[in-house]
Amino acid sequence: MVDSHCHLDAREFDRDRTEVVARARAAGVRMQVLPATHADAWPLLRDAVACAPGLFAAYGLHPTFLEHHREPHLDRLREWIERERPVAVGECGLDFFVEGLDGDRQAHWFEAQLRIARDVDLPVIVHARRAVDQVTAAIRRVGGLRGVVHSFSGSLQQAEKLLELGFMIGLGGPVTYERARRLHRLAATVPLDHLLLETDAPDQPDSGIRGQRNEPARLAVVCETIAALRRVPAEEVAAATTANARRLFGLPGGEVPDPAAGPSPLAVG
Repeated sequence: MVDSHCHLDAREFDRDRTEVVARARAAGVRMQVLPATHADAWPLLRDAVACAPGLFAAYGLHPTFLEHHREPHLDRLREWIERERPVAVGECGLDFFVEGLDGDRQAHWFEAQLRIARDVDLPVIVHARRAVDQVTAAIRRVGGLRGVVHSFSGSLQQAEKLLELGFMIGLGGPVTYERARRLHRLAATVPLDHLLLETDAPDQPDSGIRGQRNEPARLAVVCETIAALRRVPAEEVAAATTANARRLFGLPGGEVPDPAAGPSPLAVG
């Protein structure tokens, strides 16, 4: 499996990052994409990616970190992309849930990053919280883009519009909650070749560890939940979403070395 969105560079993992990666590998999570939040944290993200095989960086400017962003960071982003060769631009997007965030400033940073992604021919990892329609409109305006809207929480109709634009839908821990009926319908209906699995670790824990720190090994729970909703084997969901992630992000097609053989790929305690 591929965890298409996890923040392994977060401080919550400073004390046991190596062990977290080992548990992910033992659970069958062979690759992880690590999206950035702001320019000052890019070096830390680069260091986190270097700590183990199978970790891949994305660099960007997150909408909830507006106070960190400066205009020169856009030129710096182009420089980092050219030098570091990330697999995507992001995490970028719009957030109309958090109070006090200037919508015009968010739109400025978001559309600037969309244009960069288009210019350098990289996918974008998009954050869209209570802003799916506005995100979709921006993607349509800029054009020539591909990517994923991570932790998707919109409607099936909104998802279909994104699929028409060549985007994928990322689903994680929230789909495991019993009352998440709209997400359940979405997970059961969206074409499997347009789905990605994610944890958003250390955030968005699944229902089995609610209130606790999330980590990439829990991707197996997400996979099993979606498989049950679709009434197909978990291995089918794992194989399809892995192929999707490899195609979107240009990830290697071979097996990532696993220094310590673990249990069955979909086994999580």
